[in-house]
Amino acid sequence: MSLLLTCQSLSKSFGTRPLFRDISISFDDSERTGLIGPNGSGKSTLLKILAGIEQPDGGDIIARRGLKLAYLPQHDVFPPGATARQVVAAAVLHGHAEEHELLVRADVLLGKAGFGETDVSNDALSGGWRKRLAIVRELIKEPDLLLLDEPTNHLDLEGILWLEKLLSTAPFSFLLVSHDRYFLENVTNRVVELSRAYADGYLSSAGGYSDFLVRREEYLAAQARNEQALASKVRREVEWLRRGAKARTTKAKGRIDEAGRMMGELAELKTRNSQGASIEIDFNATHRQTRKLVTCRNVTKSLGGRTLFKDLNLVLAPGMKVGLLGPNGSGKTTLIKLLTGELSPDSGEIVRAEGLRTVLFDQARQQLNRDETLRRALGPTGDNVVYRDQSMHVSGWARRFLFRTEQLDMPVGDLSGGEQARILIARLMLQPADLLILDEPTNDLDIPSLEVLEESLDDFPGALVLVTHDRFMLDRVSTELLALDGKGGVRSHVDYAEWQRAKDEQARPASKAPAKQAKAEAPPAKKRLTYMELRELENMEATILSAEEELHTLQARMADPATMADRHTFADVCTRADAAQQHVTKLYERWQELEARK
Repeated sequence: MSLLLTCQSLSKSFGTRPLFRDISISFDDSERTGLIGPNGSGKSTLLKILAGIEQPDGGDIIARRGLKLAYLPQHDVFPPGATARQVVAAAVLHGHAEEHELLVRADVLLGKAGFGETDVSNDALSGGWRKRLAIVRELIKEPDLLLLDEPTNHLDLEGILWLEKLLSTAPFSFLLVSHDRYFLENVTNRVVELSRAYADGYLSSAGGYSDFLVRREEYLAAQARNEQALASKVRREVEWLRRGAKARTTKAKGRIDEAGRMMGELAELKTRNSQGASIEIDFNATHRQTRKLVTCRNVTKSLGGRTLFKDLNLVLAPGMKVGLLGPNGSGKTTLIKLLTGELSPDSGEIVRAEGLRTVLFDQARQQLNRDETLRRALGPTGDNVVYRDQSMHVSGWARRFLFRTEQLDMPVGDLSGGEQARILIARLMLQPADLLILDEPTNDLDIPSLEVLEESLDDFPGALVLVTHDRFMLDRVSTELLALDGKGGVRSHVDYAEWQRAKDEQARPASKAPAKQAKAEAPPAKKRLTYMELRELENMEATILSAEEELHTLQARMADPATMADRHTFADVCTRADAAQQHVTKLYERWQELEARK
């Protein structure tokens, strides 16, 4: 193990606002470090300073002699018209003598990254393939230390899994900024959080993200206890001072000075302990009683001569939370447009409940006017907004989403990606919804905001359709996953783990088939519903409603302090609630099956 890079007392401000102060931290060649922190804590800026792109306001960086360092920025920029192999080779091309060798190396690396054609123009690549190209461009430099800023942005799930495998077996050390918790858990052996909540300005923890969570909880709990103990001491000193303590003796003067020092330390502790503020998210539902909000029957859709999905059957009801999976171009956005009525199916039908209220989070953020101020973006009709029939001044509404008062008159275009995402969420919360559709809502949100968003989505009583590459959010929020393969196939899965198992099964080499090709057979006709199945379908809504009521009763018992006080009772209720949840899930699956056969 040897040191690669050491930071000594680094400080950096953005205008009048300090990002971090006196950061002293080192990185060695055995570490695979994940860098996290709230929006605005300076993660991207720190990477740029380490890469030599920006200069710190104060402090020094000491690098190992001959250190080879590479840097992947958030936004990918390539020469217009250059092919993929030209982009990669140009990163290290220093003379005609080595050009052929570099082009061969570029082809090899691009092939490992999944590029079937290396002469493709970078202008023709999607966002996910441009990101792969940018990563390969840094890999050909053979770095000792690779700095990656949000490397999973624009990658689909297949791309993220490819990057996980690449980094897990990488011969170099790396420091990456990411909010993808599964990604952090799978590829890092050290996690560092930048935050003014810590005395050193950061907290470093060996191990993966789950190990970091335990370490952070211990640190913050100890710091909170320290604040309470110090507050008690300060109260006693304040009482002593109020009694009119005489300051004539040296001992008394020392005690007065010590009381002042403790007050300053207490103020600093309070400031650090208050840094954990998070946005308040609570989506507004209409509480419609209709059990069928949207019904898709045998829906087929093609684009550009390619069938995206065929014979798709889906019933969206209150409480259902469907996560959409599939590679880029598989039809996730098209399905969303079908659900909202923006597109029509080629065949099949989509039935929407009368007066259905749908709210959409658009990943392209086209609903935002970059030239208007934050004040107008949050309160388009005036200085007040109405949330749950209560009027609130726009400045108070802004504070709920961690915006500062001085930001209200800033143009939306000058705000960070995370801040723009929070604007959209704030606007969505003002619209009562039966169906909430979120298309990549996690982009640019920090981890505390992601956790609050997950809690809100979990509590949302309407139907939810969620498109995200954040596997942690998919697992936590979704009641089922719908996987599109972009070739017409649609499969339903209980959770991400089951989807992964199915994917691995498909990837295994198929057993050798007989040389003689079997004659094509017509698919068997669907069995018609029996009389008993028709009766079952007629009573399904009432059956599901009763099962959900039982589930809600058990969930309420789980949250009851009296239940939690008795660990045996609590364990029993948790087991019953889990069984009730599985029962509800199976009823919905049965409902969809019967509807499809009908």
